[in-house]
Amino acid sequence: MKPDTATAMRNLIDQVRENVPFDLTNEAICADSCEGCSVKLLNYLESELDAWELRLQAGERPNFGDLDKLAATSRKIHRVLKENNICR
Repeated sequence: MKPDTATAMRNLIDQVRENVPFDLTNEAICADSCEGCSVKLLNYLESELDAWELRLQAGERPNFGDLDKLAATSRKIHRVLKENNICR
């Protein structure tokens, strides 16, 4: 059985938090040259995840477009972080 959209959003948020190193210091992130500002990308993604967690706690039900948008944003940011040797 497929999960409802709220459960799917929680699962997506958990996956992103597991795979993206939000706890790195700015010095560790900016040690090498990079394409795109990894610090800003991490801050943006974390704020998006935090916002969705608050919205879910308030009882909001995301639609498939919301899930797709967060998934796409997360994939794009992860790709840049990987290119910058921040993620594996």
